[in-house]
Amino acid sequence: MVKIKAGTFTIGTNDPVFVADGEGPKQQIYLDSFYIDEMEVSNRDFGRFVHATNHRTEAEKFGDSFVFGGLLEEKIRANITHAVAQAPWWLQVKNANWQNPEGPNSDIKNRMDHPVVHVSWNDAAAYCEWLGKRLPTEAEWEVACRGGLSDKLYPWGNKFTPNGQHRANTWQGDFPNNNTKEDGYESTSPVTEFAPNNYGLRNMIGNVWEWTSDWWTIETKARGGPNNPNGPPHSTDKVKKGGSYLCHKSYCFRYRCAARSQNTPDTTAGNLGFRCALKA
Repeated sequence: MVKIKAGTFTIGTNDPVFVADGEGPKQQIYLDSFYIDEMEVSNRDFGRFVHATNHRTEAEKFGDSFVFGGLLEEKIRANITHAVAQAPWWLQVKNANWQNPEGPNSDIKNRMDHPVVHVSWNDAAAYCEWLGKRLPTEAEWEVACRGGLSDKLYPWGNKFTPNGQHRANTWQGDFPNNNTKEDGYESTSPVTEFAPNNYGLRNMIGNVWEWTSDWWTIETKARGGPNNPNGPPHSTDKVKKGGSYLCHKSYCFRYRCAARSQNTPDTTAGNLGFRCALKA
């Protein structure tokens, strides 16, 4: 884990891309010192947890999870009838889970160093608790993402591909029809991939969405005030941050430190993972 020392930080933005998400306004907050995982929790990490505790993920209990259709074999895709109405590229696949990310015909044998996916907020919280850790607050996550830089779009600055180099795993090409894979990946990449930010943290944006501990609200005043904000006391959804390998500027330009989105705590999908935090 990386220690981020106590101090005053700037989060949010005065130039929101998705106003309805509550990305703004920019605000100053104070955070106590905390630790955060250098990398996203990998399949290998999560496997140790499952082996030690016999934990069954919610995707395994439900018997299905959501998978990006472009990753599925045509014969599998042809037999699926349930999709997300507003995002038809998301298909409900039977027996898709963390060990079988694209369903029963897939496995993670060659992806042990990739981030675990198809984990709900509840699964992520259970993993963190097993290690004596917790999920980061949204504020902690965003401060960690920024890597000590203030008012920048990305963990390294405002240019997405500085010197023509990819520093995150996102979608290139025409979403959702053609992924040119210029960053080298069609789906997830190893948690060790891409250069770290100034705090030494990798993949804070792109790769997989990351759960935070906060309940969702778009009201800035309801997020806990300027000192160690930790979200409202209750809501229906949890905050996720960072975007994923499926994010593209034309559709989901949420691979920015200030960007935010939400899902119910039992939601699982093939681009949803996490990292842990700990009070210093």
